[in-house]
Amino acid sequence: QVQLVESGGGLVQPGESLRLSCVASGMWFEVHAMGWFRQAPGKQRELVAGISRYGFQNYAESVKGRFTIDRDNAKNTTYLQMNSLKVEDTAVYYCNGPMLTARGPSGEFWGQGTQVTVSS
Repeated sequence: QVQLVESGGGLVQPGESLRLSCVASGMWFEVHAMGWFRQAPGKQRELVAGISRYGFQNYAESVKGRFTIDRDNAKNTTYLQMNSLKVEDTAVYYCNGPMLTARGPSGEFWGQGTQVTVSS
């Protein structure tokens, strides 16, 4: 049974940072791309960032230069470092995999979701 367990969400003010973590189990982690998606109320779920097995990174235009996706294969963990957070980044963030590529499509398994709220 594949499980993706997320942590790191919270409430922050604009301009602050958060780091999300996603620990995978039950899968051959190192050969797959992984990704982070987010969904805000009333909006479609969107791919925020993906990372290939080789470390190639893909980002939504709205987060380029502010977010960084990384992975630690020894820990089966995918990270999303979010800097300079904006109110419009507020959403539930979901870890996803295994993805075929860093650009998608989404994989079968999803994390439980972690709430990121950016508010002044």
